[in-house]
Amino acid sequence: MHKEALRGWVRQAETDRGERDDRLTTAEREELKQLRKENAELRRANEILKAASAFFAAELDRPRTRPTR
Repeated sequence: MHKEALRGWVRQAETDRGERDDRLTTAEREELKQLRKENAELRRANEILKAASAFFAAELDRPRTRPTR
């Protein structure tokens, strides 16, 4: 095991116990990860909705023709 890996684990444990405030806790890191994932999903959904609204707006703007009898 590399000494820097051990040092990182110790620093993270100290942060999680509230002994340090220069890093995110493990819980905060997990929350940030989840929020970033949710944000990406919402951005994708927003792009889909924008494309759908543009499509339907174009359909509404298109001139309508009456069927010929």
